[in-house]
Amino acid sequence: MAASDPSNKPLQNLDEWEDFVKARYAEEPPPPAPVDKPFVATSPNKKQEEFRNYRAEARPTVKEFYRLNHTYQTRDFVLQKKRQYLSREKRTMGVWEAMEYLNTLVDDSDPDTDLSQIEHLLQTAETIRADGHPRWFILTGLVHDLGKILCLWGEPQWAVVGDTFPVGCAFSDRVVFPEFFAFNPDSRVPEYQARTGIYEENCGLDGVDMSWGHDEYIYHVAKDYLPEEALYMLRYHSFYAAHKEGEYDYLMNDHDKEMFRWVKAFSSYDLYSKSAERPDIKKLKPYYQELINESFPAKLNW
Repeated sequence: MAASDPSNKPLQNLDEWEDFVKARYAEEPPPPAPVDKPFVATSPNKKQEEFRNYRAEARPTVKEFYRLNHTYQTRDFVLQKKRQYLSREKRTMGVWEAMEYLNTLVDDSDPDTDLSQIEHLLQTAETIRADGHPRWFILTGLVHDLGKILCLWGEPQWAVVGDTFPVGCAFSDRVVFPEFFAFNPDSRVPEYQARTGIYEENCGLDGVDMSWGHDEYIYHVAKDYLPEEALYMLRYHSFYAAHKEGEYDYLMNDHDKEMFRWVKAFSSYDLYSKSAERPDIKKLKPYYQELINESFPAKLNW
């Protein structure tokens, strides 16, 4: 499907997917962070009868987004995108410059917020900072969504955001809207139908191909510069079937399971850091530019 095809943009804006994910998991309390100061959830407590039925309440645009995502995220597609992007020859720019570039991803149709992309990144980082976490953790919050610049290079929404999942093995029915995997050509490839598919039991996620999107892309951009805990956060923060539903543990090795404590800790901030209060970009920039300079070179290949 060509990137210009309107069906590649079923969502009004990328936040529509994130709001859906937050609604789906809002009934679950955030897990304790594996750091000295635990995260305190800012979302209100809800009574059992107030739990949201994500299937009933999902907008038609969200359902169409998942239909496209689950239909076209095949293993061949993933391998193609890795060949296309992981040489990182699209652009050379610094992290703050990349944030400003992402800020050109504007969608005037969003009725719920007029916050810019930079403001969303700063909100996440500032929430982490307020809880007293290490500087590398704060920096991870700042950069975790920078892979969404893929949208600016013509990638359709379903190839940029969305819950991630392994390809090359059986699709879990705990992935949201699993019925749409029936349209995926991989569902008719015999060697992919076993739960481990082409992989070995407990082989480790580093040897597993995940569906393509901003998580995998930003991981590869940042992998030489951040600690391993941060890289797990970047690479798997949209892998909700694993860190929220407990699926695919049979592909993980013991090290993955240990590192996923950090993914779960980060997920709390990813889901609950949005607010209507606008961060002061001019005031915050010196602090975050210093933070960026501690870990990243002045220019990176994207």
